[in-house]
Amino acid sequence: MREITPITERLLPGMLCLNERELARLAKLIYARAGIVVNVQKKEMIFNRLSRRVRELSLTTFSQYAALLESHPEHPEWQVFINALTTNLTSFFRESHHFPILAEHARLRPKDYRVWCTAAATGEEPCSIAMTLDEVLGAGTRVWASDIDTEVLAKAQAGIYRFRDIQMLTQAQRRHYFLRGAGEHYANVKVKPALLASIQYQQINLLDEHWPLSQPFDAIFCRNVMIYFDATTQLRLLERFARLLKPGGLLFVGHSEHFNHPALPLRLRGQSVYERMEDLR
Repeated sequence: MREITPITERLLPGMLCLNERELARLAKLIYARAGIVVNVQKKEMIFNRLSRRVRELSLTTFSQYAALLESHPEHPEWQVFINALTTNLTSFFRESHHFPILAEHARLRPKDYRVWCTAAATGEEPCSIAMTLDEVLGAGTRVWASDIDTEVLAKAQAGIYRFRDIQMLTQAQRRHYFLRGAGEHYANVKVKPALLASIQYQQINLLDEHWPLSQPFDAIFCRNVMIYFDATTQLRLLERFARLLKPGGLLFVGHSEHFNHPALPLRLRGQSVYERMEDLR
C-alpha cells in the first residue's frame, strides 16, 4: 500500500514551512536571549507569529531567519523577534485579590514606598498598581514598570485604551484617572497625566546580568512570567528579586506559580504572595 504524505507536508513551491530542526534552532535563540522555553507544542504559535516577518524580509525559510539573528548579537531584528514571541495577556486589576494586600502593605509603610512591575505589557498592571497606591498614599512617582517588548511599552506609555477595557473599574476610578475620547475617539479613554507621571517605564530584559535599578523596593510584581522559564532561571530570578526587596517586602506572582526553595529568604504569606524575611543568608 502506497504511503500517503500528510497534507501539511505536501507543500507547494514557495510555501513557507517550519520544520522540527528550525523550531529547535529558534527555541534555542529565544531561550538564550529571553529565557523563554519553547517546545514542540508551541510550533503553530511560533509559525503564526514569525511567518509574516520572514516574508517581509524576503526570506524563504525559517533557517534563513535564524541565520540572520545569529549573524550578530546586536542585530536590530533581535528586538522584532523578541516582541513577536512574548505573550502580553493583561487587564486592569487582573488577579484582583492582590491589590487589597498591596494597599494594606503600603498603608503600613508609607515612607518612600516603591513598586517594580517587571512585566508591564501594555500598561494595565502598572496603572492598577499606581491607582491603588494613589488611593492610599496620594500622588507621587512610586511605580517602576518594565518589559522586554518595546512595542507594548510604547502603548503603555501612551496610556490609551478602549472604554470597554475599564468597565470593571468603579465609576469614581474611571472619572478620577481617565479622560473619555471625543468624536471619532469616543470609544477610547486616556490615562490622565498625573497617573501616568507616577509610573516610570523602561525596557528591561530579566535575563540581563545587570538591571538599571538602584534602590530596593517594597513590592515587586512578577505575575504569570516565570511560567515561561525553566526551574534554573526561575530560581536565579527569585534570588535576585529577594535582594531587591526591602525586609518585609512583598513579591506578587501569578496564580499558577508556586515556589518552594528552602534556601530563599522568601516565605509564602498568602495566595501567590511571598514576603522577604529579614535574613538574606
